[in-house]
Amino acid sequence: MTELVGLHLTEPPEVLAVSVGLHGIRNLRDVFRLPDLWQLHLYGYSADLIVNGTTYPVSPGWVSLTPAGVQVEFAYRGRSEHLYAHFRPRLVGRPTAVPVVQDAGTAAPVLSDLLRRAIEASPSGSARVTAEVWTALWRISQLSASLSEGGGAAGHPAVSAAIAHIEANLSRTLTVPGLARAADVSHNHLTRLFRAETGMTVVAYIRQRRLAHARHLLVSSTLSIPAVAASVGIPDLQAFNKACRRELGGSPRAVRAGNVVRHR
Repeated sequence: MTELVGLHLTEPPEVLAVSVGLHGIRNLRDVFRLPDLWQLHLYGYSADLIVNGTTYPVSPGWVSLTPAGVQVEFAYRGRSEHLYAHFRPRLVGRPTAVPVVQDAGTAAPVLSDLLRRAIEASPSGSARVTAEVWTALWRISQLSASLSEGGGAAGHPAVSAAIAHIEANLSRTLTVPGLARAADVSHNHLTRLFRAETGMTVVAYIRQRRLAHARHLLVSSTLSIPAVAASVGIPDLQAFNKACRRELGGSPRAVRAGNVVRHR
């Protein structure tokens, strides 16, 4: 069974680096130890990861979290590219137990999008970088719970593909025909499958996910309200304000200040 580590997520981490790592070209083995920083890796290849003497096979779409001071060894099988973040958690609140290594499943495109947006938003100390990495860490901490509830194993593949596409593209224009193409089914078939599996229309699901992510960014980051609106695909501030009032119970400023009752 995969070892668990305690990760503090109550407050945003200090992100020191986020980038793309390319390995396995000259050497097929690497050893890393960061004395004061945690390591997050999202893999785009198959390899063996050795942590504290335990070997974990990793594959594309898997993630690993290594605490500060722990030595890790990588055994590559050729050219290997991953996304990574080096960060320092703020030791506030109770830690969350997270597996050292796990399969991100359908959440992998979401995590990739978050980390790539963090890379694009460099330098590493910026609020946007912190928000994207913090969101990725929260999503990783919730992967096991999602899988245990059936979120990763059950359901029609077309619905899973559509949901993964939605999660990875919340900041972009999303349409039902576009999602149907991404899921490789017809518009009408996706509509029927989606309602049967989620109990919601595709449009309602997109709206719910955008506002849930907006709540997270408003409460958990220092991004400006216009930046939050753009991040969730509602760049029109008047429309964003109306959506927050309707779905979250108050204006964006009220949500940020904690002056609304959280909807279930």
